[in-house]
Amino acid sequence: MEALFTSAALVALAEMGDKTQLLAMLLATRFRKPAPIILGIFAATIANHFLAALVGHSIAGVLTQPWFRYAVAASFIAMAAWTLIPDTFDEDAPLKAPTKAGVFVTTLVAFFLVEMGDKTQVATVALGARFDSLIAVTMGTTLGMMVANVPAVLFGEALAKKVPMRALQVGAALLFLGLGLWMLADLQGWFG
Repeated sequence: MEALFTSAALVALAEMGDKTQLLAMLLATRFRKPAPIILGIFAATIANHFLAALVGHSIAGVLTQPWFRYAVAASFIAMAAWTLIPDTFDEDAPLKAPTKAGVFVTTLVAFFLVEMGDKTQVATVALGARFDSLIAVTMGTTLGMMVANVPAVLFGEALAKKVPMRALQVGAALLFLGLGLWMLADLQGWFG
């Protein structure tokens, strides 16, 4: 349960103001069809984050040396800094649903590609390395993405005007920092 809840919380907060959340808002305002957009985001996130968690989990299984665990802790601390850098998304870029593919496939492909190398994907790799449960990490990160993006799709424009994105970014950064410091303290034997 720790893997699920930690993954969900970290990714939900890290997603606030992220380029994929901006993409969700853009898709919602351009296509005005929330159901296929939400389903496309869900499918893209499961695929992308399962692969990311699998990479993290595979690396953790191979590299069990203490230096690797320090590297994972350092990656969480680096994610804290990266989370403080606001993302932008080019709203003027052409985004039209292909006539045969439709809104669902357009969302699926766009969201999957935009998530590549994104901070939530990198966080999923680190979470996959940190926790033993690949399924719990994937479920948690997917839940976190949906918690952040479904309201963006449903209430995009109104939400962007009312939610202080900077405060959410700082909160996410503090969570990443706390997890990284906790791992370092655990490696030093400070917890028992």
